[in-house]
Amino acid sequence: MNEVRSVTGAATSAATTHRRTRITVRGMALGDFVLQNGTLLIVIAVLALIAGVFWVVLASSMPTIHQFGWQFLTNQAFDPDHNSFGVGPAIFGTIVTSVFALVFAAPLGIGAAVFLVEFCPRRARTSLAFFTDLLATVPSVVFGLWGFLVLAPWMQHSGEPWLKLHLGFLPFFVGTPRGVGLLTAGMILTVMILPLVIAIAREVMQIVPNEQREALLALGATRWEVVRYAILPFARVGITGGVILALGRALGETIAVTLVIGNQANKISPDLFATGYTLPSVIANQFGEATPGLFRSAVIEAGLILIVMTLIVNVLARLLIARMGRHHRVGGLVA
Repeated sequence: MNEVRSVTGAATSAATTHRRTRITVRGMALGDFVLQNGTLLIVIAVLALIAGVFWVVLASSMPTIHQFGWQFLTNQAFDPDHNSFGVGPAIFGTIVTSVFALVFAAPLGIGAAVFLVEFCPRRARTSLAFFTDLLATVPSVVFGLWGFLVLAPWMQHSGEPWLKLHLGFLPFFVGTPRGVGLLTAGMILTVMILPLVIAIAREVMQIVPNEQREALLALGATRWEVVRYAILPFARVGITGGVILALGRALGETIAVTLVIGNQANKISPDLFATGYTLPSVIANQFGEATPGLFRSAVIEAGLILIVMTLIVNVLARLLIARMGRHHRVGGLVA
């Protein structure tokens, strides 16, 4: 017994000595102090980097901002020969192709995620999930080449003529089939952002507690009712975040869209067969030839507008997700 007491006393004494010799900074342990301030410095560095990029782009855009003002957003000509610049068609093309991709990729991605999580056989689930994730790693230039070499010719000879024949009464399908254009670019973006929507939606659905599924099944609910009342409401905040993240990628996609959109500005119209521009494709096509002065400033201001657009989308997404999360918590308490 005395030996046990002596060992315990020695251990207590050693622990007390260790606590006394611990180095503290401003009342904090050295490790905690380094961790807290180190991570703070990283955050400050990231914010400084973003602010620096924004400042450089803004400063380089000042010549066209002073020259054209708000007309730069609505002017339909991007003509370096006459120093007439505007990105109206590019803004329109960016919005149309991104919204088109989101409208089709969101329901397809969520539906595929529901199948993988709830209905897919276990033997095939891992393989299918792997291939959907693998699709997200394909470089964008590969999608662009596939779209230019395969999808665009098929759209010109088969897809767009069929749409014009059967849906020509709609203003979206009244033009001349060209293969390249807003419709093809939107389809390429749909394929590119679809794996991102599937991956995020699947991960969110997998963390739904099994007790919720089992409770509804025990009450006689069907599988669809389990998905509708137990899974989708629980996962909707995460799914919405994934969809907005996919929209951000669609807004900024460059190479793939540049290869299939036609890169020829037309009068703004709802015709999806028409060729067009997006803000990233304007930058990709024009920056290499941009001479110092208004030309280069106009190209850089297109990048500034793209930054502002993505910033607005992210702010609105954060507000939407926060509001949905608050309603979800309130609903859970009420239930």
